[in-house]
Amino acid sequence: MRLSLVPRAEPSFRMALLSPAIATLLTLAIGAILFALLGVDPVRGLYVYFVAPLTEWWSLEELVIKAAPLALIAVGLALCFRANVWNIGAEGQFTVGAIFGAALPILLPEWEGPLVLPLMLLCGMVGGALYGAVPAILKNRFGASEILTSLMLSYVALLLLDWLVRGPWRDPGSFNFPESALFGPAATVPLVSESGRLHWGVLFAPLVALIVYVRLGSSVSGFAIKVAGEAPRAARFAGFRRSAVTLSVFALSGALAGLAGILEVAGTIGQLRPTISPGYGFAAIIVAFLGRLNPLGILAAALLLALTYLGGEGAQVTLGLSANVTRLFQGLLLVVLLACDTLIAYRIRLEWRSAKPVAGEAAHG
Repeated sequence: MRLSLVPRAEPSFRMALLSPAIATLLTLAIGAILFALLGVDPVRGLYVYFVAPLTEWWSLEELVIKAAPLALIAVGLALCFRANVWNIGAEGQFTVGAIFGAALPILLPEWEGPLVLPLMLLCGMVGGALYGAVPAILKNRFGASEILTSLMLSYVALLLLDWLVRGPWRDPGSFNFPESALFGPAATVPLVSESGRLHWGVLFAPLVALIVYVRLGSSVSGFAIKVAGEAPRAARFAGFRRSAVTLSVFALSGALAGLAGILEVAGTIGQLRPTISPGYGFAAIIVAFLGRLNPLGILAAALLLALTYLGGEGAQVTLGLSANVTRLFQGLLLVVLLACDTLIAYRIRLEWRSAKPVAGEAAHG
């Protein structure tokens, strides 16, 4: 008996919808086994990780705060992946967006006016778009792999941020800690309520997702992205230049990552630090695929990935587990999801193989 994969006549729409749910359930099952191997009661471990963060109002606010940047970045990544180009450098675009946007309150601390915050958001988007355009230009001009260039540029951005907050942008009154001065009131995103950290910037995520969802289905640019990804030759015949599509989706993806970056530092942190992201740019890749590259599905997927961050923090405090458990669950979810996605184009067939005939019987036969 053996299992084999048989190609389907056409991709299964039902499996495309069920794959994320199946992957999530399998991840929970494997997670329970991992908790047992770590000496933790699996039921208690799963409760602390996936249920406890949903039982308190403050943790629900934190869930939304962490889901917002994931959704913003993932919507931009979905545009790249739909066009069949691979932006793996959203972490760097997130960081550069934060740097560009934070330059205004850091270099002009005396400026307090209603235009400060909008200009910060605009600068963040411009910075992310410019940084995102670099891998696209290298791909279009020299044929360089956008996977490698976008990924490597992420580390350049992280090192740039580290140099700035330890050097020219370090706050003189920070007692030598590597951080910029705190942003003024005009340079911070207003809070929803004074009792928590939830800010109005989280509304950008559903707004952007809705706009992109509508534009993908009703605009020429949305059609160009779809055709360029699914049928490059047809795109050329239709007059869509592959290089232009690549540059546009990378720039837009970088702009959304940059917007997420400046919202993170202006809304949640309030200053620049060496580390402003727990890995949102990389986790957003999982969010994009878990949401089926659909902007509205990405909103739900972002909440699930945000839950892994909160659950990981709870597991550290309550169960004494390492922070690496969070990345373990996220990576496990991606691997299982990709495995389940195989069933979209293939189906599993169970084959029974008869016993091989004995040599003498074969000869007489």
